[in-house]
Amino acid sequence: MESVGVHRWPAPAKLNLMLHVVGRRPDGYHELQTVFQLIDLRDAIDIAVREDGLISRPSGPAGVSEDQDLVVRAARALKEATGTRLGARISVIKKIPLGGGLGGGSSDAATTLVALNLMWKTGLNSAQLAAIGAKLGADVPVFVAGRSAWAEGIGEKLTPVQLGKDSWYLVIFPGVLVPTASVFQAPELTRNSPPTTMRGFLETGGRNDCEAVVRARFPAVGEALDWLGRHAPARLTGTGSCVFAKFARAADAERVAARVPDVWRAFVARGLDESPLLEQLDRWGVAKW
Repeated sequence: MESVGVHRWPAPAKLNLMLHVVGRRPDGYHELQTVFQLIDLRDAIDIAVREDGLISRPSGPAGVSEDQDLVVRAARALKEATGTRLGARISVIKKIPLGGGLGGGSSDAATTLVALNLMWKTGLNSAQLAAIGAKLGADVPVFVAGRSAWAEGIGEKLTPVQLGKDSWYLVIFPGVLVPTASVFQAPELTRNSPPTTMRGFLETGGRNDCEAVVRARFPAVGEALDWLGRHAPARLTGTGSCVFAKFARAADAERVAARVPDVWRAFVARGLDESPLLEQLDRWGVAKW
């Protein structure tokens, strides 16, 4: 039922270099300020167009059903929004750990939206795809845009930033999954951080308001933060569970990574200003995104 061959698309991870919770909206969502740093740790999404209109996902992350998978939900949302009669066969090759705060599911969904928009020739622009993606998850729009960014609102108000390509990050996954909703619902979460600016972040480094909640509720995360903090300034990304530290050289990050306890997974990744997804779009002849 496939009309063209399989095409592989990249879906990079992100780090939240800071995360301030500055308020809570009447609808229950939180007002945030954060800095999204894209990194070159990535999933791969294999997509083939189907002529019969069906959307299938023959392989994906362990423990995630087809109907729950954000790539399937993204494909269905795009199909509904555009009325296309085409379908897709989507396979997800996971490298980004689930429940780690690295945005893997959101990135997979964004890549699916961008790729199928081209492969189905549905003709939506970046803003239209981001609007569809925002209904799937607050982090989806930054991955659709494909650039590291300063973000406000619930994470959808994006300003691209140049953070440089000479930063290296050691990321540790302590082996626990942290449900984002439970952290944001925690009564002890600070929700009134004074608003800052990108300049303020660059001067002070900011912080992660979720870190104290996650540290208290998930001891393994606290242990990883303490261990990594003995080697470099360590921070939680998003609501966790991954923690990270920044290094000036890959060799320095690799040296510490080699000492990470075997019970945890460690990744050394380079910071990116632009997503590899934009490079793929360029190869498809999309000059501006």
